[in-house]
Amino acid sequence: MDITIHTTALPHEDPEASVAFFRDVLGFEVRSDVGQGKMRWITVGPAGQPGTSILLAPPAVDPGITEDERRTITEMMAKGTYGWILLATPDLDAVFAKVSAGDAEIVQEPTEQPYGIRDCAFRDPAGNLIRIQETR
Repeated sequence: MDITIHTTALPHEDPEASVAFFRDVLGFEVRSDVGQGKMRWITVGPAGQPGTSILLAPPAVDPGITEDERRTITEMMAKGTYGWILLATPDLDAVFAKVSAGDAEIVQEPTEQPYGIRDCAFRDPAGNLIRIQETR
């Protein structure tokens, strides 16, 4: 089989803040922006990797989700426990410096983990956990 990861989704509450973060802080390209107001589906991705994207989507808009589920999603987003993603870079210190300068909520400074990975963690404007590993 020939399968690739094309798109993964992260929720957003404030499309302008999310676009500014992924575009201006992480340096991602904005590939599409559909909808209006807070109901926008925005696709971003790393330059030079057109086949891999993150869909920034409004949370809990699926008509099959109950009001209780919507409330739970909203509560989890507020705590920063709903969405997360793992990224990688060859220069973790440079990325961390840029993210820190962008006023992101820092969860963990670059750290050598006991399992052999060096990484850091922060939250995007929607509270999603972004972990970045250093590639070696």
